[in-house]
Amino acid sequence: MKTNDEDIKTILLKENYISEEDIKKAEEYSKTHNDSFVEFLFKEKIITMDLLGQAFAESFGIPYSDLNSNQPTREQVLEIPEGPAHTFRIVIFNKDEKRIIISTDDPKNKELPGALKKLFPLLKTVITYSLSEDIDASFTHYQKSLKTRFSEIIKKGERIVPEILEEIINDALTHRASDIHFEPQESSEAIVRFRIDGVLHNAGRIPREYYENLINRIKVKSHLRIDEHFKAQDGSMSHTYKGKVIDLRTSIAPTINGEKIVLRLLASYVRGLTLESLGLSNDNQRILEASSKKPFGMILITGPTGSGKTTTLYALLRILNRPEVNITTIEDPVEYKIAGVNQIQVNPETDLTFSRGLRSIIRQDPDIILVGEIRDNETAEIATNAALTGHLVLSTFHANDAATSIPRLLDMGIEPFLLASTLEIVIAQRLIRQICQECRYSVKVSSSELAKSFKEVSDYFPEKEIILYKGRGCESCGGTAFKGRTAIFEFIQITEDIKNLILKNPSTNQIWEIAKKQNSRRLFEDGIDKVKNGITTLDELLRVASPSRNV
Repeated sequence: MKTNDEDIKTILLKENYISEEDIKKAEEYSKTHNDSFVEFLFKEKIITMDLLGQAFAESFGIPYSDLNSNQPTREQVLEIPEGPAHTFRIVIFNKDEKRIIISTDDPKNKELPGALKKLFPLLKTVITYSLSEDIDASFTHYQKSLKTRFSEIIKKGERIVPEILEEIINDALTHRASDIHFEPQESSEAIVRFRIDGVLHNAGRIPREYYENLINRIKVKSHLRIDEHFKAQDGSMSHTYKGKVIDLRTSIAPTINGEKIVLRLLASYVRGLTLESLGLSNDNQRILEASSKKPFGMILITGPTGSGKTTTLYALLRILNRPEVNITTIEDPVEYKIAGVNQIQVNPETDLTFSRGLRSIIRQDPDIILVGEIRDNETAEIATNAALTGHLVLSTFHANDAATSIPRLLDMGIEPFLLASTLEIVIAQRLIRQICQECRYSVKVSSSELAKSFKEVSDYFPEKEIILYKGRGCESCGGTAFKGRTAIFEFIQITEDIKNLILKNPSTNQIWEIAKKQNSRRLFEDGIDKVKNGITTLDELLRVASPSRNV
């Protein structure tokens, strides 16, 4: 049973979880940020998902079962046949010799008690409420392997390629993948792999006889040339999943074994992030939000490809996006469509480059400009001048760390006085995997043991006894011990001292020495906090950052 905002509002008010004043503030936030009022309630910590579930349960007059914190096992889920489970939206929450506790998001279904009596005639049944998202998550246990589903589709012999593609995309979305890789092999098949939390996992294999037709279907849906096999092509397509339209970015490249395809999934679980959920500390959030409220200047985010730079900028745009503000972006590609924002796609075929597009944007009377990436001297110069002449400019830049960005921009020909006058803040970031919260456990380690295993980090743990965290590996994380990703950050605020230093064409070390005195911390130091708080592991942190230098 899906609920809308009005249902949630009514129930939360009736059950006294929120006040009329909360509703008023939330609705105002919704109007000015093009976002759901529920997001405001979560952001301000007025309610949590758990409290939302409890409020609905109370409105139905039944107990609440938290399937997120107490995820049912595969055996529990499969004990109810798939048909009745989907029809009545039911999952076993708990069971003993005398009674069974059933979770559902549709407790008012009049046929439910009778169906449960047939399923469990010898047990007393207790009906409880669970959130729809958690019910859906538990239903993934009914899914057969892609290999089995491919065989069934091929055996049926109808719409083979469309159904195979649909199953693959649905499966990727179920597993919260960010990318799908289709990789043709020298053998008679193509491998399908999902990138989940930054790591690729084998998902299935497609017989070569169907792979060529699958390429053509993706090309048609992405508006690409089906007669071109030896050039790289980029496009986009859409896919409907559980009633929602998901955007996908398509990239096709020729290899010696045939055309390889990568689909980037631009789903809500990638898109709906706040600054807090990205992993920013409270102090860094305040710094970033203060810089973004200034009428002009430049906010720069640095890092390699795949470090989450664009996601951070989009989270910032969610805060800045108000009806009275004109926001225009130029991107390559436009990753997520944002209501209320004017977005321009770079197109080399029509000579619409970053620099040309940026010149045009400035003539469109914008308040805020997002430049997807500063790649060349001309774009850097135009962006800097725009920041000087009354615009807030947000952009990304390829650099290993925050301090290195400044000398690199100066090397690109930006006048020192211009950069000093416009740059507000430089942020470096990396993505790291989070320990699965369902199977996380703590380990006590002595300082001597830590020094043996992680000599380079022992200085960060002065205690004699250290508590570290790991994941055991469970069904929830697919046995990987990790689930989800967060980011580690390095912030450099452009204070008067750093502005004066920029005028002297400083080195990276000179910039960092001043930033350090102003309490800036390196990527690794931010990561150490996340290790100590049980968010990630030392091994994972060392995979993406170094104690001595940022890589």
